[in-house]
Amino acid sequence: MNSGPLEKISPRIEEVRSRIASSARRVGRDPDLVRLVAVTKTVDLGIVRAAYELGLRHFGENRVEEAEGKIRSAASTMPDAIWHMIGHIQSRKADEVGVLFPWVHSVDRVKVARRIGAAASVSEAIVSILLEVNVSGEVSKQGFDMAAWPDDPAALDVLAEEVNIIDRIGGVSIRGLMTMAPFGENPEMARPIFRKLRMLRDALQSRVPHLDLVELSMGMTADFEVAIEEGATIIRVGTGLFGDTYG
Repeated sequence: MNSGPLEKISPRIEEVRSRIASSARRVGRDPDLVRLVAVTKTVDLGIVRAAYELGLRHFGENRVEEAEGKIRSAASTMPDAIWHMIGHIQSRKADEVGVLFPWVHSVDRVKVARRIGAAASVSEAIVSILLEVNVSGEVSKQGFDMAAWPDDPAALDVLAEEVNIIDRIGGVSIRGLMTMAPFGENPEMARPIFRKLRMLRDALQSRVPHLDLVELSMGMTADFEVAIEEGATIIRVGTGLFGDTYG
């Protein structure tokens, strides 16, 4: 491996890891329970391989078209890499998602879960899925609409019903929730969103006790420290690892 990519991203990875540890310890959490997903959309495969050599194992992609070639090319040199689909999923692409990705963060409707599950079942695989939830009410955000909760308790009834439907689909396993916080210069602006997702997960867990909704995927480069303080188990970091241009 050319030393260039390694030298470029090594200090960034160390800095992010240090910030993860500090954030977790501030609230009495174990840093090892926070999974770092490196967002590699538009990142050259050589740089992704460098991140792998530096110890990263979880990689997130937004688009099936870009991810397919990257995942297949990386198979021989990154054998234990774990690929996460974190972008919006079009129904017509859900079959491919179910084949390519062992983790999917952005399941936002039952139809998508069914198609992912059907594709995964062909090879007897089980895809770990997170349900994307819109808790902020931003119209630009995807996900199950939970903006009215907890003021509207019936919203939780609807979500629990959909969760039970998805739970009966073969080929998928619901592992938790994901959200996207509104963009803002001050990361503290995202704290109420992250806190609400954690509270929603706890409330939903009480409705579906047969499931183990451990995961909370929330927090990106600008606000992952706040997300960890509010309970994130998965953070999605791109710019913080690879820079503004992504190499």
